[in-house]
Amino acid sequence: MKIAFRTHDLGAKGIDGVISRARQFKIDAFQLVVYKFMDEVKQLPGSLTGEIAEGIGGALKGAGISVPLIGAYFNPVHSDKQKVADCKAAFKDYLKYAKTLGANIVGSETGSFNDDKWTYNPLNRTEEALQTVIGTFTELADCAAGYGVNIGMEGAAGHCCYCVKQLKRAVDGINRPNVRVIFDLYNYLDMSNYQNYMDILDEGLATFAGRIVVFHMKDFVVADGKIKQVAPGKGNFDYPAILRKIKAYDKDAVLVLEGTTGEDIVPAIEFVKTTWEQV
Repeated sequence: MKIAFRTHDLGAKGIDGVISRARQFKIDAFQLVVYKFMDEVKQLPGSLTGEIAEGIGGALKGAGISVPLIGAYFNPVHSDKQKVADCKAAFKDYLKYAKTLGANIVGSETGSFNDDKWTYNPLNRTEEALQTVIGTFTELADCAAGYGVNIGMEGAAGHCCYCVKQLKRAVDGINRPNVRVIFDLYNYLDMSNYQNYMDILDEGLATFAGRIVVFHMKDFVVADGKIKQVAPGKGNFDYPAILRKIKAYDKDAVLVLEGTTGEDIVPAIEFVKTTWEQV
């Protein structure tokens, strides 16, 4: 098992800054989101250059930090089609330089018709939404294949791939061997299903056997009639039961403590490590 963090959750800027934080917290794996920790890189075509990628990749290799996933998340159903085109082109740049950055997977969620809010919209659950996702990610998977790398797809209740079954429909529709899955149990929860989270986990593990490359680890509480994210160990998830199932699925699983920041980092790492060892 390997614990990883998103680079921008560490509260530092620049490659030297995030490496310094990684050393501080004894982190040796990143979900790399370049445009969120390097101000000179934007979600625009050509913004990530070979020189920048070589600098980042070389620094990470020198620090002994692996990159199980590059995050190049964008909204394929955004109403601003130029923005979609720019983000898709930027995603292809990450595919081009993935190996230089030390990775072989570039990932994204599947977006929402609410544009930048990434929240529920009834249009997300239409056939049009699904076909747009399939078309977009088929193009990206084919591009990835040319560079010998993979794409990763992540579902969420408020997005176009709003449940395990819908993400499976998308993956099947793309029908490419280099499509992988980023599984985030918290993402699939809403007020109608949160009590059945173990069933959702079981469904995901069974549905995506052999495809899940990263697990996003969070926790949740219910407050003011809403699901609220908290750090692992601070909420309602039965972590021993969850980690036991993930361990059976893949004893070398990559666990990204997504959204864990600040003073929660150290106790969350200890909690997950200790719980994993005990199950």
